Amino acid sequence: MSPRTFKKKKPATFPRFTTTVKKYCHFCHEKIDYVDYKNTKLLGKYLSRYMKIEPRRRSGSCAKHQRMVASALKRSRHMALLPFTIR
Repeated sequence: MSPRTFKKKKPATFPRFTTTVKKYCHFCHEKIDYVDYKNTKLLGKYLSRYMKIEPRRRSGSCAKHQRMVASALKRSRHMALLPFTIR
């Protein structure tokens, strides 16, 4: 007969239940229909510190507006309003 093996219990991680703030789409909340590529101050909020476009799960925007933000960012980069990279 083989000896019985016992599994060790994993230590509990605390805090077990965390409260998170519900993210919402800024454009739906403010009822903005069109994302303007010339508004670099607003578009800068959707860029990471490495000048990459933030994903939906981090920015909190809906799918429709995330697509508009991505195209507006690409357009403003092409028009040299925003840089592609940071040195």
